[in-house]
Amino acid sequence: MAQSEAAGEEQPESDAERRRRRAQFLRELNEAKALRDRVQPRRARAARMRQQMRMRTFRW
Repeated sequence: MAQSEAAGEEQPESDAERRRRRAQFLRELNEAKALRDRVQPRRARAARMRQQMRMRTFRW
């Protein structure tokens, strides 16, 4: 409820706070990806192969 009140005020958050929240989000995202890769190794391998193919065909 406090977040909805703060959002209503439209006060700009500090740059450091934004970076801290972004870093936390990226940590959690990488952790979730690692967990998914362990749980579904075949799908993870296929995704890696697709990513490699995309990088090979990408034109700089």
